[in-house]
Amino acid sequence: MNLYRADPLDEIAAVAARMVVEDGLDFSAAKRRAAKQMGLGPRSALPDNGLMEAAVRDYIAVFCADTQPVELQALRELALLWMDRLSRFRPHLAGAVWHGWATRHSDIHLHLYCDDAKEAEWALLDHRVDYQPGAVTGRDREVVQVLTVRARCDALSQWVLIHLMVHDLDALRGALLPDAEGRKPKGDVAAVQAIISA
Repeated sequence: MNLYRADPLDEIAAVAARMVVEDGLDFSAAKRRAAKQMGLGPRSALPDNGLMEAAVRDYIAVFCADTQPVELQALRELALLWMDRLSRFRPHLAGAVWHGWATRHSDIHLHLYCDDAKEAEWALLDHRVDYQPGAVTGRDREVVQVLTVRARCDALSQWVLIHLMVHDLDALRGALLPDAEGRKPKGDVAAVQAIISA
């Protein structure tokens, strides 16, 4: 008789990882959907984002090792193109594309830093770029304006969503503070150019 039982959090993370990679869900949505699919209640404990990222990387290593590096490179190059276009707003790349586990189903997340939050919106209007306004809750519980644009990625022959998180200029001071794992949570243009070259 096998007495070994997998940790329920590991099981949830494994199921959720497939949804992140194959369906493009964010961690939060994937964890909730995985728990529901596994018949767990809404109050069940869910894996933290560190465990989720590890599970996503494991899934990619097993099922997407041949395709993911090419897709990641294409998304990073598209991100860099938009960072160049928005250079006056001191753009920083974050999320899956920055950390290296993005696939063709991943969105691009750019953080912009402005004297006036409306400046980025005016810049998109000036260049006749269609966008969808929204908002998210930031790391410090502040409301962050989000402008979502749809951009063509020719290398992947598909459209990609780019989320522009607009912050006050003062927020730039803490933008590169390391996360719990000691990593930089975002990268500026030079950092993105470096990882693309590498």
